Amino acid sequence: MERQISAFPYPRTCPLRPPQEYASLRADQPITKVTLASGRSAWLLTRHEHIRQLLASPDVSSNLAHPGYPLHFNAPTEVLERQRPVMLSMDPPVHTAQRRSVAAEFTVKRVLQLRPRFQEIVDECLSVMLAGEGPVDLVEALALPVPSLVICELLGIPHDDRPFFQGRTKKLVSVDVDPQERMTAYQELHAYFDTLITAKEADPGDGLLGRLVLKNRETGTFDHGGLVGMANVLLVGGYETTANMISLGTVALLENPDQLAKLKTDPGLVPQAVDELLRYWSIADQVTSRVALADIEIGGVLIRSGEGVMGLSASGNYDEAVFSAPDRLDIDRGGRHHLGFGHGIHQCIGQNLAKLELEVVFNTLFARIPGLKLAVPAAELPFKDSSGVYGLHRLPVTW
Repeated sequence: MERQISAFPYPRTCPLRPPQEYASLRADQPITKVTLASGRSAWLLTRHEHIRQLLASPDVSSNLAHPGYPLHFNAPTEVLERQRPVMLSMDPPVHTAQRRSVAAEFTVKRVLQLRPRFQEIVDECLSVMLAGEGPVDLVEALALPVPSLVICELLGIPHDDRPFFQGRTKKLVSVDVDPQERMTAYQELHAYFDTLITAKEADPGDGLLGRLVLKNRETGTFDHGGLVGMANVLLVGGYETTANMISLGTVALLENPDQLAKLKTDPGLVPQAVDELLRYWSIADQVTSRVALADIEIGGVLIRSGEGVMGLSASGNYDEAVFSAPDRLDIDRGGRHHLGFGHGIHQCIGQNLAKLELEVVFNTLFARIPGLKLAVPAAELPFKDSSGVYGLHRLPVTW
């Protein structure tokens, strides 16, 4: 018998842990139906194996305009249909063609070529931070500027435009910015990318966007608006998520000094520590929402065509059947099969880039500031409790 639960999403009672309801659902009712704030119903999947099965299924869709998609807010179907879909909300074959067009930009080999510049960016931010006195807001000093500057490098944003670009990206995630100002910043960035793509179409130059324009001349995968949309996707996908992981990862390591001591002793452990931090936080818990296009069976439960399904990655990443003692941060775990980047055809295309950024940040941060510590207790930090991507509004640190 299915149980109706109306109050979803669940709040985190401890900011360092997923909602406590996830564990009880995994144990007693791993596939259950809930009612969302929009009034729509959806199936919740809480076990690792079931979430992977959902994300690997060819019989589900990411289309937000589908009437059964598990949206948390009400929006007229005609409005959703008028919006140009982005890669995350596309299905094959369009999704396949667009992903193939940019996949070569995010291989391990290509990303590693950017490492020296990433190192320079992190060192420059830390030098500015160390030139003053603590406490310092690490979100402002490091977590926001690093991914913003990395995206500038990646997309080929002209140097003269970077102050404008950084100012607008910062407004997208700032708690102090009024919603209308945030919307204005988004519109200004969209207009900026429109102008930039027009310039790249005339003279591609260096950078990912220029190479994408050249490749598109051969494939015809995108129209002009599609190229602008792809630029926006790369900005959003590569900025806020990485920024939040920088601040949250720092908190997790400072709150687990035994694990931090291991990293300081052996910096070679940082890559596997990054994977463990991605598992531990699972910041984009509900990005793996889908709608069934045909009747499918998962875990012995029949999900009918047209029903919404949500695979909760933060629950799957704490599944005791896959990760022993999941509440414990353990950088020796080697759990690369976490769901922090999703799974299946929509798995995060920029994961190599994100992991490299995080590796450079954590290696450099604790090497240059070995005495780094929180300036306030972790329980008093302003976590993003109501945000679609979990993180911190501010992170006061000292040394």
